[in-house]
Amino acid sequence: MRFCFLTPYYPPEVGAPQTRIHELAIRLVRRGHQVQVLTALPNYPSGIIPLEYRDRAETWQELDGVEVYRTWIYATPNRGFLRRILNHLSFMAMAILAVPRMAPCDVVYVESPPLFDGVAGWVLARAKGARIFFNVADIWPRSAVELQMVKNRALVGLAEVLERWCYRTARRVLCVTLGIEHDLRSQGVKQAVYFPNGVDTERFARKDGASFRARHSWQDRFLVVYAGTHGLSQALEFAVRAADLLLSPAAPDARPDAGAGPAGRPIHFVFVGDGAQKAELQRMAGPNVTFLDPVPREQMPDLLAAADAILVSLRDLPLFRGAVPSKTYEAMAAARPIVLAAAGEAADLVSRADCGVVVPPEDPEALAGAIRELAAAPERARRLGENGRAFVRQVFDRERLAERFEALALDFPLE
Repeated sequence: MRFCFLTPYYPPEVGAPQTRIHELAIRLVRRGHQVQVLTALPNYPSGIIPLEYRDRAETWQELDGVEVYRTWIYATPNRGFLRRILNHLSFMAMAILAVPRMAPCDVVYVESPPLFDGVAGWVLARAKGARIFFNVADIWPRSAVELQMVKNRALVGLAEVLERWCYRTARRVLCVTLGIEHDLRSQGVKQAVYFPNGVDTERFARKDGASFRARHSWQDRFLVVYAGTHGLSQALEFAVRAADLLLSPAAPDARPDAGAGPAGRPIHFVFVGDGAQKAELQRMAGPNVTFLDPVPREQMPDLLAAADAILVSLRDLPLFRGAVPSKTYEAMAAARPIVLAAAGEAADLVSRADCGVVVPPEDPEALAGAIRELAAAPERARRLGENGRAFVRQVFDRERLAERFEALALDFPLE
């Protein structure tokens, strides 16, 4: 079969959609399919186009057997509503203009959000006689409204019309969580089907994080690592407050080592990534918090191997009850215990797999207490990590997901 992925996000950018789409694309190539990607010049989330891509309106390249066509985009940092809308609209327009350059295909996979991609995907599918697979990683515009990113009722109404149209024009509406699938089916989107994020479990197997720890002189620390977007959705300000509690316990009669793990190991937080909230988080942080730039995807296994625990956090909103951050699967594959500050589907997954500890979202005291207890119980931490790896290999391995996607594309009935 012939597939075309339409997405503004693709490697060398780092992020959940970039990794998910690339990992699926290369596996389809290995299965003998023809795969092309229509994407933008790399710019997310910094808004800075790398030197090797600058001063170009378009470029073709082959990446791991996948033909990648990159088009110009209005590049802007991932902050500021108007500029982000212009960024999305520019990619939609340029993708439509690029349709004649794309090879014939049978399935057009459209990444959402942004919803504007659905328009370009429809034009591409009509031109090539293809079916649309519309992937929903976040329900828009609802998520933007709940995060108070969009308040204009007229704009919200227009976005809802576009949202419903995107669903109607799709042969399949792929939902990255069960919560999204249930939500869309309750709205009458009968073609909604659960197709989760996953992880390359072999890539995360038994990596050595010692060099990462040594490079920063963290050999004697209990490292709590967060790797991902520093945005409104992640509520990382509460993690920074938890770090402060572990540095300076509030109780006047607390032990001097109350913020330490076994054998007095200090607890240290490492935030890796970028996003709209990063500067504010850096202003809040104490001396037991370090911020690092995003790391290339090939370095992620070693980064997670350096962690003693991996933090996953979401804001306390109904919207996120049906969310499972992709970093959850990577933490499980790395055999590291998860400290989850979230509710809903993510909490159910961590509890079902018995791969970490769950605390209420936006509760720094509970988060600090859970981390302190985990740091004091290394055998429990090791067991939780092993449980997560065993679970993710059975359910969320990318090879299994590629087989499922192939079945969907061939219209095979699903169990």
